[in-house]
Amino acid sequence: MAVQRLDRGDLWKNKARVLQLQLRQRFRVAVDRHRHSVFADRYFSSTVQRWLRRFRDFRRDSLPSSSAFYRKRVTKDFNLEEDSAIFRMLQAVAVPLIGNVCHVFMNGLNRVQVYGLEKLHDALLNRPKNKPLLTVSNHVASVDDPLVIASLLPPRVLLDAQNLRWTLCASDRCFSNPVTSAFFRSVKVLPVSRGDGIYQMGMDMAISKLNTGGWVHIFPEGSRSRDGGKTVRSSKRGVGRLVLDADSTPIVLPFVHTGMQDVMPIGANFPRIGKTVTVLIGDPIPFDDLLNVEDTSDASRGKLYDAVASRIGHQLQNLKVKVDKLALEQSIQLENLNKDGAERAANILHHVDPFGLGSLEYMADESSVEKARAQTKPNDISPEEAAPDRYLRMGFSCEGGIGSRIRSYMDPTELMGFAARGLLMNQRLKENYSNMGDMRPLKTWKRFFEANLLQQWNTC
Repeated sequence: MAVQRLDRGDLWKNKARVLQLQLRQRFRVAVDRHRHSVFADRYFSSTVQRWLRRFRDFRRDSLPSSSAFYRKRVTKDFNLEEDSAIFRMLQAVAVPLIGNVCHVFMNGLNRVQVYGLEKLHDALLNRPKNKPLLTVSNHVASVDDPLVIASLLPPRVLLDAQNLRWTLCASDRCFSNPVTSAFFRSVKVLPVSRGDGIYQMGMDMAISKLNTGGWVHIFPEGSRSRDGGKTVRSSKRGVGRLVLDADSTPIVLPFVHTGMQDVMPIGANFPRIGKTVTVLIGDPIPFDDLLNVEDTSDASRGKLYDAVASRIGHQLQNLKVKVDKLALEQSIQLENLNKDGAERAANILHHVDPFGLGSLEYMADESSVEKARAQTKPNDISPEEAAPDRYLRMGFSCEGGIGSRIRSYMDPTELMGFAARGLLMNQRLKENYSNMGDMRPLKTWKRFFEANLLQQWNTC
């Protein structure tokens, strides 16, 4: 009996195990078939792709990342606060006032030499309607904008605040407190945050200004020069986004300047005067080939940004070499001009007596000259030869009294000679330092009175 029970138990265990294996096998086949049929269906794959596309769009619109590169559309009414009536009223007053002050400072107290100015005026005043303008330049001093830009524009253009440039400035420098924020907003400055990437609010605001046909100025280097403006560093890819992500491709006009490192040296609190700034404006930079690549291929957005920034940086570096050469030639010409002027003044001073009173030889030999004139007949002297005699004649007239003596003393040539001596005294002192004792004014006046005036006064 016990043996039969064991056999029956083993039989039931075997049957249960076989049934379990059969169920497991069937279940595996059903699962594999269901999985194969679902993933083989195109509807499921299209659904997954559609949801993935929605997720990408959601990420682009709400969660922008500086590490991903894509085209972000910016509407014209991106920031209505900047275009409010209050800020437009402030801009209408502050921008022309500061612009004209900077224009007078650069062109009146300093010297600005501009090459290719007609290119900027043509792009600013004659571009098609709603065509945006993007100007790029090197960054040397903290006051490059507005001093350099104001020096390039005529006063009538500076009075139109609506058509003047928008520029970008670091928020930690220009927007650190409410007072400076209100001021820089009133002069058309947009805030950008360092390290926030190219998809930040400040860049979107700049693109919105371009979309409305405005003028935006940017420094592609991102910060001021580290070596005092000697070189131009590579451009950041943020300028590439301004060019490619705008609704209409802007006119990109480069210009490079040198000399601002002397106007506003590093560490100076106020700009200097009496300096020379040289500006070279280049031709508009074309981007048609890059735009065609963007439309016809699936090129990486980041590579396109880098290509645009590289082209702009290369153009600025070429202009930098040319403007340095022009500034050097200009300084050499100015130095030669000053040297020639000093030589001409020295020659004039050599032929003209410092006091305009005639040379000592002339005064010493005046009696012989008078004798020669007495022996000469009046008819032998022409009117042309006799006319200059009244400017060279020395002494006073006895008939006219003190009034005639004063009038004869205030001769124009005497005043001119006295002024020439005063202007060129330093140079004469350096050349004839050993004869300084003979050039004392009191001693010279004493000799003149004793040799000429006192004798004629006593004979009257």
